[in-house]
Amino acid sequence: MLYLLLYGWYMWYNVDMYIRTIQRKNKDGSVVRYIQLAHNQWDPQARCAKAKVLFNFGREEEVDREALKRLVKSINRFLGPGETLRYEAETGAAPLKFITSRPLGGAWVLDRLWEELGIKGVLETLLKKRQYKTPVERAIFAMAANRALDPMSKRGVEEWVKEDAVIPGVEEIPLQQLYRAMDFLLENEAELQKQVYYSVANLLNLEVDILYFDTTSTYFEIEDEDEDGGLRRRGHSKDHRPDLPQAVIGLAVTRDGIPVRCWVWPGNTADISVVEQVKKDLIGWKLGRVITVLDRGFNSEDNLRCLQRAGGHYIAGEKLRSGKENTVQALKRGGRYQTVRDNLEVKEIVVGNGEARERYILVRNPEEAARDKARREKIIKELEEQLPHIKTHAKAVCELMAHPVYGRYLKLDSRSLPKIDRAKIREEEKLDGKYLLRTSDDTLSAEDVALGYKQLLLVEDAFRTLKSRLELRPVYHRLEDRIRSHVLLCWLALLLIRIAENRTGQTWCSLRATLQRMQLGEFSGTAGQVRQRTETTPAQKQIFKALAVKEPPLLFSINPTAKKNA
Repeated sequence: MLYLLLYGWYMWYNVDMYIRTIQRKNKDGSVVRYIQLAHNQWDPQARCAKAKVLFNFGREEEVDREALKRLVKSINRFLGPGETLRYEAETGAAPLKFITSRPLGGAWVLDRLWEELGIKGVLETLLKKRQYKTPVERAIFAMAANRALDPMSKRGVEEWVKEDAVIPGVEEIPLQQLYRAMDFLLENEAELQKQVYYSVANLLNLEVDILYFDTTSTYFEIEDEDEDGGLRRRGHSKDHRPDLPQAVIGLAVTRDGIPVRCWVWPGNTADISVVEQVKKDLIGWKLGRVITVLDRGFNSEDNLRCLQRAGGHYIAGEKLRSGKENTVQALKRGGRYQTVRDNLEVKEIVVGNGEARERYILVRNPEEAARDKARREKIIKELEEQLPHIKTHAKAVCELMAHPVYGRYLKLDSRSLPKIDRAKIREEEKLDGKYLLRTSDDTLSAEDVALGYKQLLLVEDAFRTLKSRLELRPVYHRLEDRIRSHVLLCWLALLLIRIAENRTGQTWCSLRATLQRMQLGEFSGTAGQVRQRTETTPAQKQIFKALAVKEPPLLFSINPTAKKNA
């Protein structure tokens, strides 16, 4: 009602209105100040402009400031912040200084998801056992949000929070508090991951009957590896950096790509040696019937037996060229393929009887088969062009025979010169577009087995996200505890952005770019300071709606300048 009254006055007088403060001195010497809405009106007799009071708000200490804030918000919503600032700049009626502007949207969304998923609650519960006087939970969130929005060192995070980001509930976090929060995070690693999993699983009603597990490696920018069994060790590098020490990272995700658990091992840890620990760590998580999906690097007999303990099951990839007796028999079996979803054809094969019985699913992708054929024909053509130029048994012959691509299709003739092995080509043609799976669960259909293994790509995509968007590597931390804590922060960030991607159907890169265009501006004038965000764009509205996240307030704060007594 007050807004309509003021707007009506403005339209009637068509003049500039302003808020003014007047004061009166009482007999006892005290000063009373009053707040008024006024405008300047020309007095022809006095030949000057005089203030005319349009509305008395009352004594300063009795003014309803919350009502004034709502009034300012209503007027700004009507005019828009751009039009308001332009008007003030053009007229000089109420000049404002533009102090700073920081991205708001990304951190706001991540913080709302952080709270919705129960991560904030889990941390606060764990913190009750400690007597921290610093905002540990906010520090952990700030570091996780930084990985998702603008990855940098922990020293950089200190400045980022203070100068370049809007982290709800905190204005700045000193570096030492960030390190202290990392130590707390690692101390509660197992319980945190378990409780976060429970919270997320209940909230999202996750299907956790199948877990996908794989490992990757991340390197360190140092020359010497750790001694005495430290974490930073040289090993098989999946980053193609065998010259640098590394750590092995393990990740388990659901069929929806939600990461529920992460692990860190020394860099010289072999893939096949970690399955037992993974199985052990997931005991007691109330996962029900867990079917673990493993890549071909994990399918040793010891690993598979370990997975079957306590009623567990597996889907494992088999190497087509392994030479194992059962694999050879499975590939030779005849039978018709059944067409299923995602351009896949499947054929179920059982090898052996009784306890030696093994169930295999042979999967064929026609499109991939065509690509395999085209690639092989290109290689054969290149060989046909090169081979006539090799005349003697020299270094070139050895290199060609040992070549990982060309050597597969070559054999030596009677003169010890390489020639194309046509029989080998015919054997390879039989494997075009195929991969072989082995499962211990007879209740799964061939289609579920094939599609389940295909979802292992979700883990690979999660690793790509960790390494590229979240910049997991290279790691600059020196202490082993800080390295492990750094991985936990990346896991928390991955959890948040994967939820956001699943709900919106957009990539995090796209979401981040759109959300970060929402800025929080700080303005200063003679009346005080105001922090106000930019208007919500249609694209941002769509994201907020898809994520079920409430938009941030238009006005974050109004801090009037205190008046001195006259």
